[in-house]
Amino acid sequence: MPSPRLLFALVFVEGYASLGAEILALRRLLPFLGSSITVTAPTIGFFLLALALGYQAGGRVGQDFLPRVRVNFLVAAALIAIGMAGPVVDALFAHLRPAWLAYLVFVGGVLCPVAWLLGQTVPILTNLLRHERAGARSGAALYWSTLGSFLGSLSLSLLVMQWLGVSAAILVCAALLLAPVPFLPAATGRPAWPGNGLGGALGAAALAANLWLPQQIETAYATYRVEAVELPGMHEPRVFWINNSLASLMDGGEPPRYTRYIERLRTLLLDEMGFRGRRILVLGAGGFTLSHREPANDYTYVDIDPAIRELAEREFLREPVRGRFIAADARRYVADTAERYDAIVVDAYSALTSVPAHLVTQEFWSATRRALAPGGVTFINLILDQRLATPYARKLLGTIQSVYGPCAVEPLFRDRQQGNVLVQCFAGPVPDGEPAYRDERNPSDLDLLRSR
Repeated sequence: MPSPRLLFALVFVEGYASLGAEILALRRLLPFLGSSITVTAPTIGFFLLALALGYQAGGRVGQDFLPRVRVNFLVAAALIAIGMAGPVVDALFAHLRPAWLAYLVFVGGVLCPVAWLLGQTVPILTNLLRHERAGARSGAALYWSTLGSFLGSLSLSLLVMQWLGVSAAILVCAALLLAPVPFLPAATGRPAWPGNGLGGALGAAALAANLWLPQQIETAYATYRVEAVELPGMHEPRVFWINNSLASLMDGGEPPRYTRYIERLRTLLLDEMGFRGRRILVLGAGGFTLSHREPANDYTYVDIDPAIRELAEREFLREPVRGRFIAADARRYVADTAERYDAIVVDAYSALTSVPAHLVTQEFWSATRRALAPGGVTFINLILDQRLATPYARKLLGTIQSVYGPCAVEPLFRDRQQGNVLVQCFAGPVPDGEPAYRDERNPSDLDLLRSR
């Protein structure tokens, strides 16, 4: 009989790696689909369904308990190490369209099999525990499995991903699954060495897929890359991509040129509104281009990723950021800060056209309004359809104006199905709902006279 320590170690590893796979899958999907509940909830649901089916399959195993766990750990390690590697997931979403098809392949072909394989561990190993009662055996196994899940969720998200990156977290999970393989027997009548050799080969493949292949810059919050592009009228432009979305653009001319919405914001603030010596808060740092070589005002940037400033300075700006940087969630910051700003720029995107869901509600816009100084202005960069006809566009603009009152809405691109829309709102009392002008009662001339 195997020792209880080995059995509990296997169950602990299963809990650690299974929850680790779920966290890694959600992180890998972030650059392509965002982090909305419509992505995370189905992913967690599929994971739990596969885990439940794994419990059922494990309960049906009647012999060769440790050899079955051995094979399951080998296959799960391969799926995590290779199937969740950055270049593999990037290639999957690049070549499979639409994105939901790539999502189904990734979840159905990588995450769910991992959950199914590892879910078998507890019911299989319960057969080998020496407790007198079945309840005591299952309770002990579930304790160590859940403890592994708890420690995995904390250590991977708060330590490994923060300090070493996503690829390191993948290697940790794969290594934990491969480590016990040499100590587990093969099936009856089969030699153990092929599996041990396969484990070594998998370790080498894991290192190749996660370290040696070209990787994007990754943190616990986002995926970054900077690349040179060719654009008419710009001199050696370079793009700062965040989660596969164009976050910032800058060329090498003098003076530099930027994305259209940044140039429009700079024109509004510096030229049309004459901002000098003002305090400007930017929620969502991007490439820090709003304050680039702009000494006239005091800028504060807030972004959830503490690594973004160093990355932008080293890879994109190639010079120090002008302004103060605070690593914090945007909503938490505006809700807690006692500082007041003459202008707030909201430019927070998690991926493509996805604004984090907690940054579109009335409560968030109310918090931004409270953070404005008297007479202050809020600018909001949105990616919307140019006719502002979709339910999302109508409801989002309606939500903003329910807090601020009427706001100026300026689409910046007329030749695209979706593009930047700049919304400008002012601090001040929110007017009550005004009656509409009608043919029967039309005081528009009188109102116009009163407004002059």
